[in-house]
Amino acid sequence: MRAARLIRMVLLLQARQPMTAAELARELEVSERTVTRDAQALSEAGVPVYADRGRAGGYRLVGGYRTRLTGLARDEAEALFLSGVPDALRDMGLADAASAARLKVSAALLPSVRDAPRTAAQRFHLDAPAWFREPEVPELLPAVAEAVRADRVVTVRYRRGAGEDGGGAEVTRELEPYGLVLKAGVWYLCARVAEARAAGGEPSSAPPGFRVYRVDRFTAVEAREGDGAGADGAGFARDESFDLPAFWAERAEQFARSILRAEAVVRLSEEGARRLAHVVDPVAARAALAGAPPADAHGRRTVTLPVESEEVAHAQLTALGPEAEVLAPPSLRARLARDARRLARLYGPGDGHEPGGGDGDAAADALPRAPRAARGGRADAGHRDGRDGVLGADRRDARGRRG
Repeated sequence: MRAARLIRMVLLLQARQPMTAAELARELEVSERTVTRDAQALSEAGVPVYADRGRAGGYRLVGGYRTRLTGLARDEAEALFLSGVPDALRDMGLADAASAARLKVSAALLPSVRDAPRTAAQRFHLDAPAWFREPEVPELLPAVAEAVRADRVVTVRYRRGAGEDGGGAEVTRELEPYGLVLKAGVWYLCARVAEARAAGGEPSSAPPGFRVYRVDRFTAVEAREGDGAGADGAGFARDESFDLPAFWAERAEQFARSILRAEAVVRLSEEGARRLAHVVDPVAARAALAGAPPADAHGRRTVTLPVESEEVAHAQLTALGPEAEVLAPPSLRARLARDARRLARLYGPGDGHEPGGGDGDAAADALPRAPRAARGGRADAGHRDGRDGVLGADRRDARGRRG
């Protein structure tokens, strides 16, 4: 265990030095005191690890020291060949480059692990897109990916989503493309709007001016030539503080919160409580159940459930059937009551084959009424975000099929 950590520490310093004790501790998942002890052990073993003191100090390897301990173990080699997503690489126009890289790595492996590509492919397969949805590769994805790789400013034409002001209209933007994200079969570009760089943007831990764009809404992408930063004058000066995974996680969380702008008060049976997370947002369902008062004498629990809109809540809660009773808002309760009357007419007493059999209205009218105190909930029809490119502007994406 320690030997593997010492080798990893040497390789880290060889790849990017100097590194502070805190940085090494974070990478190696140990304490800074352990890093100090490991550095001393390496030095005693003849590895020229040197510690610079001061603000710009850190650990480094003296004299361009290089280790030859770069052989891959079998699990490391298999992990390497599993690290790429073949379909995503092909979509970005990188299939040939990835194939060449795999061949080069395979040729450099020890004979005992050269079958790692085959054994990994036989045992593991990643199918990223969601169920019941054929992935569509955006036509302009390769051009966007090339701009991301080259840090090249692009001028794009972007079709706004239905949930944005001017939904469906096209706008022109000059973007600094920082990174691509593949989420449930949909490609997103995280970029900084060039004209917003100096002006700043919304409060965020990310640098200002950053937006998220769906790549399939780009109708034109053109890389800018000349007068920019970079060796060839066509790039931009990348903000090294930008952390793509952290930025995406923050925006995804903001999106999840932003769409749940209304509330519904619902009384659930035990079965309804068990199934709730399968028909609404799982995080919202768990939070609603956790904050609900104890069950009543009949085992029913009353929850206040965050929902996207009344229309969406109607479709979702219908799936629970008689296991859920909406108490508020009154308009949502009325919708479900109308549905109940229609179902009662279809499935009322009779031979089971004649439409309209039975006294459906009377049966539906016998449904219990919501307590008067619970009739003040909101019936927000959703919200609109006026900025272009904000993650999730097309609210329908959040209501995809649930596997």
